[in-house]
Amino acid sequence: MGGDGRPNILFIMSDDHAAHAIGCYGSRINETPNIDRIAREGVRFDNCFCTNSICTPSRATILTGKHSHLNGVFTLSSDFNRDQMHVGKLLQEAGYETAVIGKWHLHTQPSGFDYYNVLPGQGSYHDPRIKERGKTWEDHNMGGEVYEGYVTDVITNLSLDWIENRDESRPFFLCLHHKAPHRHWLPDEEHSEMYEDVEIPRPPTFDDDYSNRSSAASAAKMRMDDLNKADYKVDPPENLDADELRNWKYQRFIKDYLRCIASIDDNVGRTLDYLNETDLLDETIVLYTSDQGFFLGDHGWFDKRFMYEESLRMPFLVRYPTEIEAGSVNTDIALNLDFAQTFLDYAGGRVPGDMQGASLRPLFNAQTPADWRDHMYYRYWMHLSHHHVYAHYGLRTSRYKLIYYYGEALGADGAVDESKEPEWELFDLEGDPREMKSVYDDPEYGGTVEELKGMLAGAKTEAGDTR
Repeated sequence: MGGDGRPNILFIMSDDHAAHAIGCYGSRINETPNIDRIAREGVRFDNCFCTNSICTPSRATILTGKHSHLNGVFTLSSDFNRDQMHVGKLLQEAGYETAVIGKWHLHTQPSGFDYYNVLPGQGSYHDPRIKERGKTWEDHNMGGEVYEGYVTDVITNLSLDWIENRDESRPFFLCLHHKAPHRHWLPDEEHSEMYEDVEIPRPPTFDDDYSNRSSAASAAKMRMDDLNKADYKVDPPENLDADELRNWKYQRFIKDYLRCIASIDDNVGRTLDYLNETDLLDETIVLYTSDQGFFLGDHGWFDKRFMYEESLRMPFLVRYPTEIEAGSVNTDIALNLDFAQTFLDYAGGRVPGDMQGASLRPLFNAQTPADWRDHMYYRYWMHLSHHHVYAHYGLRTSRYKLIYYYGEALGADGAVDESKEPEWELFDLEGDPREMKSVYDDPEYGGTVEELKGMLAGAKTEAGDTR
């Protein structure tokens, strides 16, 4: 243990790593043996979701345990108010030594961490600049010391060095946050030829024509056609027809994406081996997640933002043999909103009354509380910004998903434009798990629509979202 009987907490988070590109989640396109080890020796969550599928807001929610409208981070450009209470400060207060190493992406200088060494802005894949605590912060996109090597290796090296030199009288909380596999997907030399002679299978919804849904899906600009040369790196071959070109772009994108993940997997293995060799593994809660999901050619898309499953779902794997049965699976609805309170539960820390999640610790132990949530609330705020995705909010239950695209009904001043009709989608996930046909206008679902609208209004109110 961390010197006083409480577990260490190692929180490994990647950026844009879709659950369906992880072996233990049934990936058809890659293998991740080291990440799978966490699931094999711990618990896999199959229904862990984010409340706003975009990087900066999700990270703020994870830190604060609050929805975007309460933590103040709505969009990619929102500055995180470093003076507000969050889990790093609360764990410090509880006696933990705290650190964040790698991707930060919250613009303002980290607070609540005894040590930080973070990438400025998005950071670089090769020879990254990293900004260490105690040195000039400057602008959030600038500064830092250059570290030679590949960013995933560098972040792991710095993290293991920090663990090696920590205060052994205290338990630690380390946020080991990888940049990969964020766009533009630049792999390291070791994996640069991986999949070179392999045709990666296209997902079943790759040729989605966006019929039977709202106009939001067809309006989005994140199809294979919207990838650019920075994504696929070389000019396409000549004389390809439209379908051949789309497939060529998909192959270029997905192979580099998976190559970046292969490096993450190697480094997760290196981290687990280090903890084992130093007798820290079984006294450390090891968690692996990503800040949200990602479309991997699903619906013909890359990126995230939508409330559709591939974007909404986060991988979430936890290893802690003291409490968690090896190889267990949980299907309850868990949220990134819950992470802070989970960490505080294990630390015995104070939980502020304005936190909106719940500790997942009982779920780790297969003891789901009788009053555990049966639905979740989601809201994406960045209307028509980046990839032309409409602003929307919605509700997901175990069977249904109701989405309200309100953005097109907003005027330039932010007021509702009465001449424009917002759109709705309803998916019955039991019969349509790939969300290919909205049944919102199907008379057979009329009662379900009204019930879910009532639930959505209640969830919005419960979340304190009055906008």
